[in-house]
Amino acid sequence: MIELKNIDVTFQNGSHEFKAVDNVSLKINKGEIFGIVGPSGAGKSTLVRVINLLQRPTNGEVIIEGSDITKFNRKQLRKTRLNIGMIFQHFNLISGSTIAENVAFSLYANNYPKDKIKDRVKELLEIVHLPEKADAYPANLSGGQKQRVAIAGILAMSPSIIILDEATSMLDPKGKKEINLLVHQLNKDKDITILSITHDIEEAALSDYVVLLSDGHIIDTGKPEDVLMKQKEIESLALDVPFAYKISKGLQAQGIKVNNYIDREKLVKELCQLHSKK
Repeated sequence: MIELKNIDVTFQNGSHEFKAVDNVSLKINKGEIFGIVGPSGAGKSTLVRVINLLQRPTNGEVIIEGSDITKFNRKQLRKTRLNIGMIFQHFNLISGSTIAENVAFSLYANNYPKDKIKDRVKELLEIVHLPEKADAYPANLSGGQKQRVAIAGILAMSPSIIILDEATSMLDPKGKKEINLLVHQLNKDKDITILSITHDIEEAALSDYVVLLSDGHIIDTGKPEDVLMKQKEIESLALDVPFAYKISKGLQAQGIKVNNYIDREKLVKELCQLHSKK
C-alpha cells in the first residue's frame, strides 16, 4: 500500500548539509500495523512527513497504492492526502469549540452534506468511545480523551491509512493504553493501515512489523519479536528492551524455565500455566 524507494532527505544549514534520512526503502502492506522506532533525532518524523509530501524527499520515490506521488500535481496530491490521516503528539483541537464542533469541523472542511453532519459526528464519537463528551470542551478532557477526539476528526475523512507521529508521547500510561487499544480496534474493524512512529519500545512491540531507525538509516527490520529482543543493539541506541523480555531473562537467571517474550500477556499466560502444574 505504501512503498518508499531510496529516500534521501537533505537539509541545508548555511554551507553545511545534513542528511536526516539516508537511502531508506520500505514497504507497508494494506491492513498492517507498521512501527518505526528509534531514538530522538533518528529521522522518524522527517521520514513520515515524506509519506504525504509534507516534506519532499531530496531523492527517491513515494509510492502510494501503485502511484509515485512525488509526480502528482496539487489536485492529485490533495486527493491522496485526504486518504492519509495524521495524528501528532499535540492534539490540535479548537479550545473554544465543543468536542462535537471540533469533530464537525473536519466534515465541513471536506464538504460533507450539512444535513447529515450531526448524525455523523455522533457516530464518530461512538467509534472513539466518547459520545458523552459531545458538549464538553477540550479543557475538560484528559490527554487520552483529547487524542481520541483528534482521531475522530481524522476518521471523518474516511482514511485508509492513519499515521501516528509520536501520538502518545504526551500521554500518561492510561492515555497511552486508551490510544493503543483504539488504534488496534480501528485496524481490526475497519481494515485501516496503521503507521506508528515512536521511541516507545512497548508501543512498537504491538506492531505487526517494525523498522529500527537511527541517524536516518534503517538498522534492522522484521517482526517485533525478532528485532526488539536484540538487547545490545537496542540499548546501543539509548532505547530500552521490552519489559516482558527483561522479566523473562530475569526469571531464567533464577532457574525458571520460561520462553523469551516481548508480550506481557503471553508471559503471564505461561507463568500461570507453570504455576498450575505445581
